[in-house]
Amino acid sequence: AVAGIPKTIDNDVDYIDRSFGFITSVEQAQDAIRAAKTEAMCNLPNGIGIVKLMGRSSGFIAAHATLGSGDVDLCLVPEVPIVLDGEKGCLPHVWESVKQKGYAVIVVAEGAGEELLGESTETDASGNKKLPMIGEFLKSEIGKYFKGRGEEATVKYIDPSYMIRSVPANATDSLYCMQLGQNAVHGTMAGYTGFSVGLLNNKMCLLPIPELVATSPRQMDARGRTWERILGITRQPNTVETGKRSKTGSILCR
Repeated sequence: AVAGIPKTIDNDVDYIDRSFGFITSVEQAQDAIRAAKTEAMCNLPNGIGIVKLMGRSSGFIAAHATLGSGDVDLCLVPEVPIVLDGEKGCLPHVWESVKQKGYAVIVVAEGAGEELLGESTETDASGNKKLPMIGEFLKSEIGKYFKGRGEEATVKYIDPSYMIRSVPANATDSLYCMQLGQNAVHGTMAGYTGFSVGLLNNKMCLLPIPELVATSPRQMDARGRTWERILGITRQPNTVETGKRSKTGSILCR
């Protein structure tokens, strides 16, 4: 029998409520965000902290870490295009945030910004497409923007990388892993094969592996509640254009 367990902290396996390790990574990311906030506050005026979090194809970690923190002024994810300047630009938004309180905190997913920096044709040792250096790019562009307005910005860039996943699982993920393992055994002992266990609508289910693979990796809905909550907390401009299809395929209406 072949039984699978959904393994990715990016939470981009389709159908299931969440993948194991996701909650732990969001919790661990809070340390990096708090460090970025402290650095920004200690470099007044115009102190800015940037945190790059994992998320190649989807911004679930960045979005949920932002929601869990409450201290983030700008959240950038692969599902939503980045606009630098203009009415919906992120740079003017960062400027305004800094002018209001003296500092700003930015969270960006590692896969964000390909519409600006382009998609790489190179792959890493694991066979994954190399991602643009969005964190360094933002740091540079913010510095240029402030200089263009006659001021200096102290920008601190934090890349926790594997530190958000190279930690022991928290209690929630430990319990989830126990349930996944038990139900994988139950499924095989019942005679099933070619399935993956997963939490679906808060119930443990056996899901056909071909179905999971066919529609994964999933992405966050750019017009869904999670992104609306991000906009409500950060007050950043929404760059998802109305009347066009989002990356998830849904029509964006006014």
